[in-house]
Amino acid sequence: MASSKRQAFLASVGADHCPPQSTRVLRRASDTGTCRLVIAGRMADVCAELDRLAASEALRA
Repeated sequence: MASSKRQAFLASVGADHCPPQSTRVLRRASDTGTCRLVIAGRMADVCAELDRLAASEALRA
């Protein structure tokens, strides 16, 4: 069951169709004010995107 949920999740973010060096960042905001963030791609690219997001947040603070 967990495997089918994982496959459905990967299909929803298009991870099977991403070029090797692309990073996908998806944000979904809810009515309650919470937000879900999904970053898909190569580990190095995902880490770089997280660093970029952290730097952006630090500038806002």
